[in-house]
Amino acid sequence: MTGKIVTVFGGSGFLGRHVVRAPCKQGWRARVATRRPHLAGDVKLAGDVGQVQLVQANVRNRASIKRALENAEAVVNLVGVMPERGAQTFQGTQALGAANIAQLAAEAGIKNVVLVSAIGANAKSKSNYARTKAEAEASTREAVPSAVILRPSIIFG
Repeated sequence: MTGKIVTVFGGSGFLGRHVVRAPCKQGWRARVATRRPHLAGDVKLAGDVGQVQLVQANVRNRASIKRALENAEAVVNLVGVMPERGAQTFQGTQALGAANIAQLAAEAGIKNVVLVSAIGANAKSKSNYARTKAEAEASTREAVPSAVILRPSIIFG
């Protein structure tokens, strides 16, 4: 292992469980930031023993994000919701959450940031989903100009 740490927000989700494998195969340690780490134990199988760490974090809570980013050299933001449920809104989770992650990564000096957005992201969209994904992109670019933004199409499995 290289000792480098990548923090993956949303790493216990549908896409995250697969994304975490890639840096683990390259020798990175993966810190998976999730709201409910007690339900995400299976993501530890993405790496060798001790290579994947689960931490509690909520993208609307800046203190928890800051803790999840400690000593990280890279960040991947996979957080998204579909559909909205309770406090898990497009605005709070996708737009505000992405802004929080990017701003705190920038404050920590982390320049290796990846945001997974959506193919239809558009600030003028009538869709709240697409509009908040565009807001996430804008706030991420503003905080970390070197960030890589991916816009996948529909992901299913």
